[in-house]
Amino acid sequence: MREVTRKRLMVFSGTAHPELGEEVATGIGVTLGAVEISRFSNGEIYVRFLESVRGVDAFVIQTCSEPINDNIMELLLMIDALKRASTKRITVVMPYFGYSRQDKKTLAREPISAHLVADLITAAGADRVISVDLHAGQIQGFFDFPLDHVTALPLLASYIVQKNLSDVVIVSPDAGRVKVAKKLADRLHVPLAILHKRRPDKNEALITHVIGEVEGKTTILIDDMVDTAGTMVEAADALKNEGARAIYACATHPILSGSAVERIQLSPIEELVVTNSVPVPPERKIDKITVLSVAPLLANTITAVFKEESVSEIVGGDNQT
Repeated sequence: MREVTRKRLMVFSGTAHPELGEEVATGIGVTLGAVEISRFSNGEIYVRFLESVRGVDAFVIQTCSEPINDNIMELLLMIDALKRASTKRITVVMPYFGYSRQDKKTLAREPISAHLVADLITAAGADRVISVDLHAGQIQGFFDFPLDHVTALPLLASYIVQKNLSDVVIVSPDAGRVKVAKKLADRLHVPLAILHKRRPDKNEALITHVIGEVEGKTTILIDDMVDTAGTMVEAADALKNEGARAIYACATHPILSGSAVERIQLSPIEELVVTNSVPVPPERKIDKITVLSVAPLLANTITAVFKEESVSEIVGGDNQT
């Protein structure tokens, strides 16, 4: 007689953002799987799963927060351990995809680092990836297996609606974010403005033109990430100089490196709305920064993937960049 086996879902979290892992698991209705992660005295990472994973559909949650290289290596070891333990399918849940800004060559003799990270994840043994608001849509093509690209745009839009702001204009801080800014503007049924930016250096931004009407308006900047906050603050200053009445900003990934928090605190930005795709330490949680949770989005996406249901329906078809 043929034995019928039932699919089993297990969720594991690396050490990059365990709070998000717990929240996602709770949203799915499961407990996080037991895994031991430690360091040898020389800094090498040790990983061991403490329960059987044979034949399960495993989801590994690991975002690329600081220290990014350690967290990527930890993820690769978790994938390898699962593969060698006969896991049926391994899905990497990477809310923030590390090295995503290096998705192409802009100068001679540069690496395409995002492609390398994709190759490492593939070589380690992953079968699928889930990520939130990729910096560049072409990263999906770096994998030869499915990448489910979801967006926090509906979450950010809902928060903006709740604030009941008037005379709103959505502002793209550069040409690369125009498509996302247009989607947010369409969701809110408001106009769009575009800033022209150039980069004198890797971590410098200079706004040269404002395209669109912002004088006397409530402006909302939208970007995928806030790293040093140079672009965001430079954009806010440009909007203030153009006569914007109020300036808000939103982004999915609050990397907030270096003096980003101080820049935001001293800027004309009234509120910066971000998600917990990467952890925001207590010392960076100033009054101007509001953190929304992407855990329900990830929980719903994991459930849809496990049940072989549509992922695009979860975000209303906004999962294409």
